[in-house]
Amino acid sequence: MSAQPQANSSQFDDADILGGLYGAGIIACKGGFERAWVQRLREDVDALFAEALQRPGGALNRGPNRYYVEVHPERLRGFVDIATHPWIVAVSQAVLGPDYRIVEIGFDVPGPGAANQPWHRDFPTPEATARGRRLNSLAFNMTLVDVTEEMGPLEIAPGTQWDDINGCSDASGMFPDQALYPRYEARMQRKMPAMGDISARSALTIHRGTANRSNASRPILVLGVDAPDAGNAARHDLQVTHAYWEALPQQVQQHLTCRVVETLEPIVQLHTIEGLKMGV
Repeated sequence: MSAQPQANSSQFDDADILGGLYGAGIIACKGGFERAWVQRLREDVDALFAEALQRPGGALNRGPNRYYVEVHPERLRGFVDIATHPWIVAVSQAVLGPDYRIVEIGFDVPGPGAANQPWHRDFPTPEATARGRRLNSLAFNMTLVDVTEEMGPLEIAPGTQWDDINGCSDASGMFPDQALYPRYEARMQRKMPAMGDISARSALTIHRGTANRSNASRPILVLGVDAPDAGNAARHDLQVTHAYWEALPQQVQQHLTCRVVETLEPIVQLHTIEGLKMGV
């Protein structure tokens, strides 16, 4: 399965990458993958989602008819293409340094009837950001459909990765008080990516999924990448078999934080977000 990426790493400038992620908190690579490649990835995701729904704890509830599923890299035919994509590599190196770590691979599936989520960030602000003013993790997203208004696109409030919400949020440090909602709504950008597009964002930038009023799901692949000090691998459990590990390119091996096992084990998902389960 070849991605045939349309981008070349020589196109990417660190100043543009850092300016976007330290400024708005989100950047994008349009047409980073061929549509045929995305369609094959969608086949894998659909099969894995059906499996996860049949397994206790296989699909995390992220709101009404909205799920998140972590997967084993080797169950996705396109994992190596993703991990070695020149734009993803360039962004990871620019923001997180040459020793960046891939710590998560999974997918979100907002189905028909998914409700608006509350404004949130994906985990509490770490000290590296709160005190050091440094981003030490990124979330890369790849849509598996052409997103329409009816599908419930992502809304994001640019620049809010730096907001201090600890004094007015719930105990998790992830959900701002509703008194701040006008700030996010005034800054809000609605993202409408097409198949093949890739985005990179700080998971601290305040965002929400919106109501899916269509008859179709809106699956999106998620790749989590850390700086060496971030520690988000503790929220996940990447595993690969010995045979798969030995076949991986060295470029992927040196950046992948995972367990190497004889037989893949069911993933016990640890990144639950209680505040998203009910929607708004």
